[in-house]
Amino acid sequence: MAKHTIFFHNRPRIVATATIAGPKECAGIVGKYVDKQLADDRFGEDTFEKAECKMLTYAIEHAIENAGKEHDEIDALISGDLLNQIISASFAARDFNIPFLGVYGACSTMAEAFAIGGAMVDGGYFSNVVAATGSHFSTAERQYRYPLELGCTRPPQAQWTVTGAGGAVISKEGGSVALTCATFGKVVDYGITDVNNMGAAMAPAARDTLITHFRETGRSPADYDLIVTGDLGALGSRILKDLTWEKGYDIGKNHVDCGEIVYRVIEDEFQGGSGAGCSAVVFNSYLYDKRKNGGIRSVLFAATGALLSTVTSGQGESIPCICHAVAVEVI
Repeated sequence: MAKHTIFFHNRPRIVATATIAGPKECAGIVGKYVDKQLADDRFGEDTFEKAECKMLTYAIEHAIENAGKEHDEIDALISGDLLNQIISASFAARDFNIPFLGVYGACSTMAEAFAIGGAMVDGGYFSNVVAATGSHFSTAERQYRYPLELGCTRPPQAQWTVTGAGGAVISKEGGSVALTCATFGKVVDYGITDVNNMGAAMAPAARDTLITHFRETGRSPADYDLIVTGDLGALGSRILKDLTWEKGYDIGKNHVDCGEIVYRVIEDEFQGGSGAGCSAVVFNSYLYDKRKNGGIRSVLFAATGALLSTVTSGQGESIPCICHAVAVEVI
């Protein structure tokens, strides 16, 4: 029996996406696929927090526009970000006369929003839902680590929070890219306390959800063209492959991580990208184009999140993590 996996029998569709990313991100592979490339990561605003909110607003607005929908056709907006009280999502939502569900799963928020939105549409409760997330390097650094002005040296295990946002419209019909099932993850904590080592902290949660997904669906890694995590980075990806191998599942041939591929030269960014905007940008631009145009037919999107705060880190707490997985297939 599938205790943690739900199957979408009506196969809700991802009918359109929209993405926006900063200059560092657009220098990499996603640059030619995003809807808007920023030349200035302030996006014309006087604070980085306002810029993050504006990016998320852009992703929501243009996802609706790209779907050929009007605002009053959208039944719900499901969104979140990394900042305290998910202020980017909440403040962006005030610009739309749409029912709002704020969700928080750190870097796993995009997959969580897909899973919740897919369930609502599949159950016939809503016809059109927007799922969207975003992040900004400068806001995340200020909140979770150090003020930028300190110029602290980054350790080699660190990742770089992506400046960007992505949104998608999930509808009951239209298009060929469908959500087919979702596996909701459990909180997993292996005792990691290093706030810079997100990959090592999140990899066990990814392993737990992936194995649950395979067992409850009867599928294997070979059933997917890609198993996409986000955002473990280079180190976390290697740890995940070892952890799944120990349980009898080989994901080495078709696993990719959004954090590993978002930047052009990963050596400059240590372990690669992270942040709620990382998988939102990569999945809804580069990977969505590959699915829509026939290059990739089946993807298991397993986004991971580190559920820490500066308060818990300062009190010596370890880092609880989560991973939610959504199967996205061309039908």
